[in-house]
Amino acid sequence: MHVIEFRNVWKSFPRHAARVLLRTHLTRWFQSSNPDPFWALRDVSFTLDRGEGLAVVGANGAGKSTLLSLVAGLAPPDRGHVSVDGQIAALFELGSGFHPDLTGVENIRLNASLLGISRARLNELFDDIVEFSGIGDFVEEPIRTYSSGMLMRLAFSVAIHLDPEVLLVDEVLSVGDAAFQQKCFEKILEFRKAGKTLLCVSHAFGMVQQLCDRAIWLDRGELLMDGHVQQVVDAYSGRMVSA
Repeated sequence: MHVIEFRNVWKSFPRHAARVLLRTHLTRWFQSSNPDPFWALRDVSFTLDRGEGLAVVGANGAGKSTLLSLVAGLAPPDRGHVSVDGQIAALFELGSGFHPDLTGVENIRLNASLLGISRARLNELFDDIVEFSGIGDFVEEPIRTYSSGMLMRLAFSVAIHLDPEVLLVDEVLSVGDAAFQQKCFEKILEFRKAGKTLLCVSHAFGMVQQLCDRAIWLDRGELLMDGHVQQVVDAYSGRMVSA
């Protein structure tokens, strides 16, 4: 059964997203001459079945994070169709999903509420979340006072303990000490062995090959290859060496 399906998906962004003068906006509006958009995804199609692990590889700017943001529902496609069947927890850029002025405790409760976790269930999980994160008494402090490593620890612990059906991970596990990275790796292995679905972006190919069955290779928004993780990683790595 498909948990995630992309059918002929296109996604664009304006090339000049930075601040521009009001007169520039007005000129473009009256002349109907907006610059050509940047196409982050171009006619991408793939499926991910329940219990699979899928890695997304490609150079910076290939469209990997855009693909994950569409799966998470953070943005709609311009064309094509994206469908997701199952509860999703996402680990994207550090601090995403957290309110900086709320404490760790308050952010844990907020995230659980957004995922539809009952208060009773969260109370059962709360001590495990805090213990796994290893941030100790800082859980009572505002998120804005956390280091990047502490943010990653808490974000990962919340996401994995709330037991989603699909886990999205975008490079954030490269932050923090080696011991905690190994701890996270082992927890994701448990997650996979429980029959859950993983979709991840990472340049740590050794980890990717252990966690994922398949990989897709994106290049300038286009899907170049979809197959066994080892074959795709080897093909992509070969391209990088020869470039």
